[in-house]
Amino acid sequence: MRLMIDQTLEDWKTYVAAKDWPAYRAGQIQQWMSRGIGSIDEMTNLPKNIREQLAADFLVDGLTVERKIVSALDQTTKYVFRLHDGNVVESVLMHYKHGYSVCISSQAGCKMGCTFCASTGAGFGRNLSRGEMLAQVSRIGREIGERIGHVVIMGIGEPMDNYDEVVAFLKAANDPQGLSISLRHISVSTCGLVPEMLKFTDEGLPVTLSVSLHAPNDTIRQSIMPIARRYSIDELLAACRRHVEHSGRRISFEYSLFAGVNDQPEHARELARRLKGMLCHVNLIPANEFDGGTHRQSDRRQVAEFQQILLDAGINATIRRELGADINAACGQLRRTLEA
Repeated sequence: MRLMIDQTLEDWKTYVAAKDWPAYRAGQIQQWMSRGIGSIDEMTNLPKNIREQLAADFLVDGLTVERKIVSALDQTTKYVFRLHDGNVVESVLMHYKHGYSVCISSQAGCKMGCTFCASTGAGFGRNLSRGEMLAQVSRIGREIGERIGHVVIMGIGEPMDNYDEVVAFLKAANDPQGLSISLRHISVSTCGLVPEMLKFTDEGLPVTLSVSLHAPNDTIRQSIMPIARRYSIDELLAACRRHVEHSGRRISFEYSLFAGVNDQPEHARELARRLKGMLCHVNLIPANEFDGGTHRQSDRRQVAEFQQILLDAGINATIRRELGADINAACGQLRRTLEA
């Protein structure tokens, strides 16, 4: 079944012409889809016969809210969505001083196999379409009755492994006739698919690139991230430096700290040497634990010492404020199941 939210204006022009409807109907349908409607019945300026035909030919977005879980700690909300084919993904709504941000999934499951991520154990389902990514944002915005001004593509999946659809999503989310979200308010994460990173740099999209680094050297990185066996840390950081040079934008490094693995002072000093001179920011994440995970969270004093070593070396570093940890909505805790 086709999804209405996946269709472009050109698609609607072709569809409308094939149905021998007035050409202006294409623009009307596209305007409704840009608003993120939940039902074809909401399209009140379309005649009943057109709405019935659309319902016969399309699903609106194919998303069903299976579960909504609200954090007792900070009101962060996790949405568990079932897709039209039965796959399950998760999205997270976060409220900051600057407004609302949604963390979305780009795949149902993940192929990357990082040992610290809950998504790994559930296997890989499929890539999400640009429309299914848009729908996660628009559905949540409609439910809370607020504009979503920031998006992070850091949920389930590796965005660079779904390259074309993610780039299409970015352009659609930025459309003034649609969600109209500034690209500068969107972050895209990657665990380090170097060829796709190089290609992404050449797209010239002013989003924030966030790289999951999590180690200062190949030995540690390869032990926790299989992708590191394909691309060395030197190759990865060379791609990062190229991105900074071409975009003029600071790159963000995600660094989860695991007790006894990558959180020692010597690891911090090695990381500082690696990043010296690069326009970057290191986001230190006290690792989030989950059932079945083997890594344990570093001591808070250890995290603070790690940060101070980076700061003393001139590397911008902050400790991430974790949201939604009590509902498994924090970094590394999302998975493609109906578990809470």
